Amino acid sequence: MTTQANTPEIVDYLFSKLDFEPTNLQRPIVECRKRFILVAGGEQAGKSMIASKYLVSRFLETEEPGLYWLVAADYERTRAEFDYLVQDFATLGILAEVSKRVDPGRIVLADGTRIETKSAKDPRTLAMRAPDGIIGCEASQLDLESFHRLRGRCAPKRGWLFLGGTFEGSLGWYPQLFQSWQFGTVDEQSFSLPSYSNKHLYPKGKLDPEILKLKAMASDEFFMERIEGIPSPPQGLVFGEFRPDIHISEDAKWVKGEPVQLWMDPGYAGAYAVQVVQEINGQICVIDEIYEQGLITKEIIDIATSRPWWKDVDGGVIDVAGYQHQAMSAPAEIWVEETGLYLAAQKIRINEGTERLKSFLKINPETNAPKLIVNPNCAGLLSEFGTSPSPFDGQTRAYRWKMDRDGNIVGETPEDKNNHAVKALIYGLVDKFGYGHLGHKSFIKVKRW
Repeated sequence: MTTQANTPEIVDYLFSKLDFEPTNLQRPIVECRKRFILVAGGEQAGKSMIASKYLVSRFLETEEPGLYWLVAADYERTRAEFDYLVQDFATLGILAEVSKRVDPGRIVLADGTRIETKSAKDPRTLAMRAPDGIIGCEASQLDLESFHRLRGRCAPKRGWLFLGGTFEGSLGWYPQLFQSWQFGTVDEQSFSLPSYSNKHLYPKGKLDPEILKLKAMASDEFFMERIEGIPSPPQGLVFGEFRPDIHISEDAKWVKGEPVQLWMDPGYAGAYAVQVVQEINGQICVIDEIYEQGLITKEIIDIATSRPWWKDVDGGVIDVAGYQHQAMSAPAEIWVEETGLYLAAQKIRINEGTERLKSFLKINPETNAPKLIVNPNCAGLLSEFGTSPSPFDGQTRAYRWKMDRDGNIVGETPEDKNNHAVKALIYGLVDKFGYGHLGHKSFIKVKRW
């Protein structure tokens, strides 16, 4: 992207024509010239308006007519930014053409500059001519793959990416990026745009009576996320060492022909968790999972045998309770009867097992890579690690230490819930590698990899 004269004076002139004077909270956003920007806005904070003003402040940077995208999870969610831009460019007297629809939508300016709407539902629309800049509309509702794709489309022209959205919770890639970019890098910066920054709705700002009422009525977590635009991640995570930017990887995918292991913790009301694992070049890769609620073992088996990796399965591990009879065949026995798959089992010492998993979250000093990586589609496991919402109800269901009302960790044992997937990992790691020190192992040894 080549740059022509686009001085702060020109931007101020454009804003004055639009009768727009940025507030103290808005100005750092519209003046930021880093390539990747994330704006976490509270409800009714004016995120769409600020996104449109940001594009207005940058469209003169290209010597040739520019190309800009408005991208959302679907076309309809680009409408607010689209309408603001139509209004702004019409006011500036440089609007040449505009479509009546946003699915897809198109704005053409007098100099030939184009603004186009795109839907992340159709990846093909994101693989066309590289844009000079992209606005991610309601970006928190995009998935991680879409974010990576958008960032990649910025590369050819060294374009910019503006992500704006309200936290849908404090777990997932969007709040993780917010935290990673909060203090800024050479190319990246995140901002909070609280609801009370919208002086049209809340004339008295943070002290506006409506804001004060909301603060008194809402939980601290809700107020931080939905009003102040600040993530409130779960506290007391058992596996705080797990980092989405390090341990979640597209490289954790099925390698055809390599042995596949099923590490499982059977359940019904909580979750029946099956972690699908390969060891590739010394790295433990969780390539897939089965994470279901309310299904019996035979139904889980039906799912497993339908997956493409099933033909490579050569063993696995199950909770020792999986060999217990409860008025019916034990889960481990059903696996043998239905598939011929024998599963090892042993009684695990919970604290030492937890430490074993923690050891695999460390970076291997020889390869400078984590010892364990997880496919981004393993939603159940990721929810228990505390990096994404539960696939069952969309709520935070992380594996945590017991805590008192003041948020202090109590005792030395975690809560025995939201842990089916992580326990399955622990069973497998201890079975394959032991506890990492000399110790007694009492197990049902059936098959090893």
